[in-house]
Amino acid sequence: MNDEPLQPHSAFRFHGSWQEFARIAFPNLLLTIVTLGIYRFWATTREREYLWGKTEFIDERLEWTGRGIELFVGFVFAFLLIGLPFIVIQLVSQGLIFQGAPVLAGLLTFAMFLSLFYLTGVAYFRALRYRLSRTYWRGIRGGSDDPGFQYGLAYMWKTVLGWLPIFLMVPWAMISLWNDRWNAMSFGPHRFNANAEWTPLMKRYLLFYLVPFVILIGGAILGFSMAASGDMADVLGGTGMAIGAIVAIVALLSGYLIIPLVALIFYSKYFRLAVGGLRLHTLEFEFRARAVDWVLFFLANMVIIICTLGIGYIFMPYRNWKFLFDHMEAYGEINVNELTQSETVVTKHGEGLLDAFDVGAI
Repeated sequence: MNDEPLQPHSAFRFHGSWQEFARIAFPNLLLTIVTLGIYRFWATTREREYLWGKTEFIDERLEWTGRGIELFVGFVFAFLLIGLPFIVIQLVSQGLIFQGAPVLAGLLTFAMFLSLFYLTGVAYFRALRYRLSRTYWRGIRGGSDDPGFQYGLAYMWKTVLGWLPIFLMVPWAMISLWNDRWNAMSFGPHRFNANAEWTPLMKRYLLFYLVPFVILIGGAILGFSMAASGDMADVLGGTGMAIGAIVAIVALLSGYLIIPLVALIFYSKYFRLAVGGLRLHTLEFEFRARAVDWVLFFLANMVIIICTLGIGYIFMPYRNWKFLFDHMEAYGEINVNELTQSETVVTKHGEGLLDAFDVGAI
């Protein structure tokens, strides 16, 4: 595994190694198992401290100042205010069904899922705000004064609008929400400006969109052609079993390999466009990884996880972070004398909502 940056003269450089990360990852795994998962908040903090500290931006290292207790309190906070009430609502809904009021139970359940939908959007926003507020560079941090409640509403209606025309507006929704999140953020005295375009994403999305239909039609044609090659008795016998086996293999490959790879090709274009539309004062950003880089990265991760019987999963935060900053670039000039500390609010707890909904990513 080569740990040297792909771009030696890049504004971003990552100096970590998987051997060093292993000294953190294995104890984290053991302590998380022993504590029945409770230690994972402190494990995440230790990993971030290492990854941030090994990342250099224009000759200065990043610093992660978040604490494990913040993530733990955030998770407990989310459970008490969201998880526990939803459990009660589910019990009440079941009771209403037994009492002969299924319409009222359905309305209550719909309201519950609508609330979860809204809070998922808030979770994405507040997690980004928290991570920026705990990321320091030259003693300067980021953040936002926006609590994310308006973003939660935008997340709902834009996501639904992306789904409505048979899912054809999903690229617009993804790019628009990316722009909304980052336009509300700042680092030091400067606000981010995100103006990524969604139309160049449509070709890749249509490829991803049409692949399942192509596979389905191809499987049907293959099945009919094989069936037509033998008589009816044969079809119901050996040939029928062969058709079933081939269809099962195609379905398995499609579900676990073909469709994920095509989705990754789409996502590579999305991320490149999204990062390319991001600005911070005089800085412009670029993500250089192409589709082939993402595919090779994904396949390598799968090989590591499978060959280590799942244990290699603990190295995924390291590999994801390294991949990100090996391909990240920034252009422009920074006047250090103009930089001052951010005056945005610093939240006192971590990304509990994001962890509660299992949509977090380091």
